[in-house]
This record gives sequence, structure tokens and C-alpha cells, in this order.
Amino acid sequence: MDKTTVEARDQLVVDMKAVITDAEELLKATAGAAGERVGAVRARVEETLRNARAKLSDLDDVVIAQAKDTVRATDEYVHEHPWGAVGIAAVAGLLVGVLISRR
Repeated sequence: MDKTTVEARDQLVVDMKAVITDAEELLKATAGAAGERVGAVRARVEETLRNARAKLSDLDDVVIAQAKDTVRATDEYVHEHPWGAVGIAAVAGLLVGVLISRR
């Protein structure tokens, strides 16, 4: 996954959590509202919020699993190719040093 996709997904998760929180507050604020139609709408919204919360939880689990897989793959690569990893780290350090010295 590229950086833009990851950032967009992360922002979507943040936005969805905010929507869920706002919807929960709205449900609490309208708890005293009477009427059959209001009750039906509240029930649908509560069900939708439960589903959204579950999906976000699943997404968090997927992101954590992907991060663990990435760490595991990196660890395996470093153990299989130690000098290549040292070379990559040296080049990365050199690039960071050049970028910092330009400021």
C-alpha cells in the first residue's frame, strides 16, 4: 500500500470515529423524544453504530496484523542479508544527514 492510501485510510478511521461519537451524543440528547417513528429511527441508528464500531475494530485488527507482518518480514530480511541491511541503513543515514545539513 502506498503512503497516500495509508494516510487516507487512517483519516477515514479518524473521521468515522468522530461520526460515531457525534451520533452517540445525538442519540443521548434525543433519548427523551417520544413517538413510534423516533423509536424506530433510534433503533436503526443504534444498530448502524454497532456495525460501524465493529467494522472499525476489525480494520484496526487488520492494520495491526499488517504492521506485525511488515516487522516480521523486515526482521527476516535483516537476518538473511545483514550487510545489505547495513548498506541500506548507511544510505538512509547519509540522505537524512544531507537533508538536515541543507536547512
